[in-house]
Amino acid sequence: MTRIDVTDVFLRDGLQDEDVLVATATKLEIAEGLISAGVSRLEVASFVNPKRVPQMADAAEVLAGLRAGAAEYTVLALNGKGIDRAADAGATHVQIVASASQAHSSANAGQSTEDALASLAEAVARHPEIDFFAGISTAFLCPFEGDVRADRVAGLVGAFADMGVSHVGLADTLGTAATATVIATVETVRAAHPNVPLSLHLHNAEGQALGTVIAAARAGIDRFDAALAGFGGCPFAPGAHGNIATEEIVRVLHEHGFVTGIDETRLAEVASAARAAVASSASLVG
Repeated sequence: MTRIDVTDVFLRDGLQDEDVLVATATKLEIAEGLISAGVSRLEVASFVNPKRVPQMADAAEVLAGLRAGAAEYTVLALNGKGIDRAADAGATHVQIVASASQAHSSANAGQSTEDALASLAEAVARHPEIDFFAGISTAFLCPFEGDVRADRVAGLVGAFADMGVSHVGLADTLGTAATATVIATVETVRAAHPNVPLSLHLHNAEGQALGTVIAAARAGIDRFDAALAGFGGCPFAPGAHGNIATEEIVRVLHEHGFVTGIDETRLAEVASAARAAVASSASLVG
C-alpha cells in the first residue's frame, strides 16, 4: 500500500486567521497530542510581523518548547528578515513562500513576486544549515486575478529549484480550484521540473478538496498539508476557505487504501482539543 505523508499545519496556518491568541503552553500541548496520534511532521509557527499576525508573536517560544526529535518541525517565513529570525530561533526546516499572482503577493508580502523571490534567494544563501522548502500561494486561482496559468507556476517552481529547496508545495489558497485544474497544473510542473518533489496544500470549500486529494494521490503526490478541525485560511485572500481537516484527509486516505501511520481515534481527540483551545482563548477583537 502507498504511504502518504500528512503534515498538520494547525499551529500556524490553522491559527493565523482566528481572532484569538492561543497560549504558548496550549500550542505545545496540541503539538504533543498530534505526535502521539502519529503525525510526524508539524508546521508550528511563522516568523512574520507580529503586528500584522499577532497570533504568531510567540513563534520563537513555541519552537523552543517543542520536544526535540519527537517530530519534524517546520516554520514559515515570508522574507529575508523572517528567515533570519527563524534561524536565530533554531529552526531547521523553513518554508519560504511566493505568490503565483502579483496582486496576492502585494497583499500578502507587500512586494511583487519577483522582488519576493530575489529577497528570499539572498536569505537562503545566508543559511546553508537550514533545510528550505517552498510554497506557492494562489497556485491555481487568485481572489484578485482569477485563473493562474500553469506555466507561470512552473516558472516559479524553477526559481525555487535554483535556490536549492528540497521540495515545492502548490497551494489552493481559496479552496475552490477544480480537481482537473489542480491535476493539470501538477502535470505541467512535473513535465518542466521532473526532479522537483511536489506536495499540495489544499483549502477546502464544501468538502470538494477531498476528491482532489485522492486524485492527486493516485497521480503520485505523496505529501499533503491539513489542519486539525479544518481551521485556517489566508487573512490576505478574501473569500479563502479553511484547510482540509487533518482528521478528514486521514480518514479518506485510509478509506481508499493509502497508509498514513496516523491513528484516527487519537487524532479526533486532538481535533476536539484544538476546537476547545480556540473557543476558550482570549479574543483579539475589542
